[in-house]
Amino acid sequence: MRRQEREITDKKEIEAIIQQALVCRLAMVEGDTPYVVPLCFGYADRTLYFHSANEGKKLEILKKNNRVCFEFDIDQSLKKNEEACAWSMMYKSVIGFGTARFLTDFESKRKALDIIMRNYSDKSFAYQKSALEKTIVIKVDIEQMTGKQSP
Repeated sequence: MRRQEREITDKKEIEAIIQQALVCRLAMVEGDTPYVVPLCFGYADRTLYFHSANEGKKLEILKKNNRVCFEFDIDQSLKKNEEACAWSMMYKSVIGFGTARFLTDFESKRKALDIIMRNYSDKSFAYQKSALEKTIVIKVDIEQMTGKQSP
């Protein structure tokens, strides 16, 4: 990281950023073309979970190349200044890399969806088997992640 003074190294602080974020941006590469999508997510034990319909561009890409990059950001605010080059943005962010795979069995999907729903609600949910059969669940094993903040 170029600006070492902005790096967040505390794992608990990095996880706190993830837990406060509402959206995860998932980046993939198709050939030599990048593709980024904002997604609802779940996080547990250095693992990300996403759900999807059973067709679409991100699934096509992930089937060919399961290497991903992800990004979270919180606490964004603009710092204005009289000088144009002195404007700045305040934020906390996490960027990481991992490998995506598709969960296929009912129980794994159910557990992953519970993790996703816990990110947005404290309620418990039941899932109909017919709905789970139509739902794709993506698991990303995190290999590396770093945090950054701009005060």
